[in-house]
Amino acid sequence: MQKFDQYNAVPQLKKESQQPEEVSPGSEAGQPLARQASNGNPSHFQKILNALIDEKSEDYGISPDLVRAVMQTESAGNPDAVSPAGAQGLMQLMPDTARALGVDPTDPVQNLDGGIRYLKAMQSRFGSLDRALAAYNAGPGAVEKYGGIPPYKETQNYVKKITDILNQSR
Repeated sequence: MQKFDQYNAVPQLKKESQQPEEVSPGSEAGQPLARQASNGNPSHFQKILNALIDEKSEDYGISPDLVRAVMQTESAGNPDAVSPAGAQGLMQLMPDTARALGVDPTDPVQNLDGGIRYLKAMQSRFGSLDRALAAYNAGPGAVEKYGGIPPYKETQNYVKKITDILNQSR
């Protein structure tokens, strides 16, 4: 397990975020981020999620569009998503990563907060967006080992997908 400390520059929870408020997304909690209410407007859950992304992104100095692209790619906005590898929640945090970040990966607010902090840490550590995304997906050790995006097809596709999403939103 990687130790997160001052050398890895993972921002810690802010005091006011230590006990995040519970969000009750209602019956739409398991629906993908892109799903709209039947009238074509954003669902209640999506509105809450977007507000949280905006707030947390501002708190940690990261682009909310980047956070949305990562979350869409990781979980399609499903707070109950679990990958075959065991990653959990909106930002698909691995249990050891979530533990190191001090968050409950099954709590959507904490998962989002931890994922944003981890993404910001990877940006700070690697400098380039491509390397930060590769580190978020494959782990920072793989990026260091290969001196850039690792030769894993999944990671290469992941980086391309997110950068494509970001380029479309511009």
